[in-house]
Amino acid sequence: MVQRTFGVWAIGGVLSLAACSSNSSSSLDDSGAPPTHSLGAGASSGSSGSSGSGSSGSGNASGTAGTTATLGSGGSGAAVSSGKGGSGSAPMPGEGPSGTGGSSGSSSTPPLPPSAESGEGNAAPGTLTAGAWDDNLNYGFFDAYRRSMQASRQQVELSGLLPFDEEEYESARHEFTRTPDKKDTLDVALVIDTTGSMGDEIQYLKLEFRNIAATIAASYPNAEQRWSLVAYRDAGDAYVVRAFDFETELQTFQANLGAQAAGGGGDFPEAPDEALSALTELAWRSDPATARLAFWVADAPNHPEKVESMATAIRDVGSLGIHVYPVASSGIDEVTELTMRTTAELTGGRYLFLTDDSGVGGAHKEPTIPCYFVTKLDRAIVRMVDIELSGKYHEPSAEEILRTGGNPKSGACTLGSGDTVLVF
Repeated sequence: MVQRTFGVWAIGGVLSLAACSSNSSSSLDDSGAPPTHSLGAGASSGSSGSSGSGSSGSGNASGTAGTTATLGSGGSGAAVSSGKGGSGSAPMPGEGPSGTGGSSGSSSTPPLPPSAESGEGNAAPGTLTAGAWDDNLNYGFFDAYRRSMQASRQQVELSGLLPFDEEEYESARHEFTRTPDKKDTLDVALVIDTTGSMGDEIQYLKLEFRNIAATIAASYPNAEQRWSLVAYRDAGDAYVVRAFDFETELQTFQANLGAQAAGGGGDFPEAPDEALSALTELAWRSDPATARLAFWVADAPNHPEKVESMATAIRDVGSLGIHVYPVASSGIDEVTELTMRTTAELTGGRYLFLTDDSGVGGAHKEPTIPCYFVTKLDRAIVRMVDIELSGKYHEPSAEEILRTGGNPKSGACTLGSGDTVLVF
């Protein structure tokens, strides 16, 4: 393993951007637990569009070719109403998160069995696969990617790009490329899109996150942990946001999550702006010893007319010291990827993306990054938590890596331009 200190690398290369078509989604019955009160209601939405690289998302056509840009060097509480559930991943038997400079883990909790009541059927934890990417550590690459997307608006139909200025991006880079402090306690929120288009993966996600929570609880017995859930859909669905505040009892969080089901939808965009806004209403601990994380699992962006409210929600989340880790599911498009990566960069999180290696769900978009490691989703998320708690940045262990995208060596990837980017 390679231990790395924080820094910024200038990079170059070529990005191919594609405009992707939206699609409608199927509707499944909603079995979510009744909320105490709701935030909003009303027009339907679903999600999952096609990937910019030409592979199709769930139920629609592939994207058309976009512009090419050259990257230059450079720089416990009441429930509030919302919608979709994630789930826990299977722990590695007797193994906790570890890495160069990472903290060692204790024995893990056995994975939870699938729940017949929640329709999980034959879904098994430890199935989903994912990659990870840090845009603050590769800020030059991110900056060129973001600028090329903005420039392409003149040539292809791209709407919904978030209205942040250069100072906000730069401020985040300076804040999140310094070595973080070790944390003693942990607040984790799961924000999950539960519209119909997520039905192909949601039962697996529910199991993954239920077991991830159990793994983290077993791996960090001395770190007091609390878990919360924000499920969301869109205006016109059975609910817009259904939120369950922090619980110290893991079983309560797992039960709330297991009760969620995919349903609703109709158009491509959803209401993540309202979900992230609801995230700020949870009872987060504000002391500096608490690591505050939110895993946002989705396959669609906000509505284009909601860019200002989405940007406000991201700023509000960041002001509370909550690090957002988006988890891109099957069917996302270029705008969704940019939105998720922007959210991660501005709040100090990292971009996670599901891959086709698991064989679950529709086609997963190839991310617009040069190289990456693929591991099980559960191992990736436990590693993110370990980094947050230990304050030490590390890549996955060799035995965790299922394959690589691109050709990373010794934790880095050299581009055709000769510039270097860092890989998880």
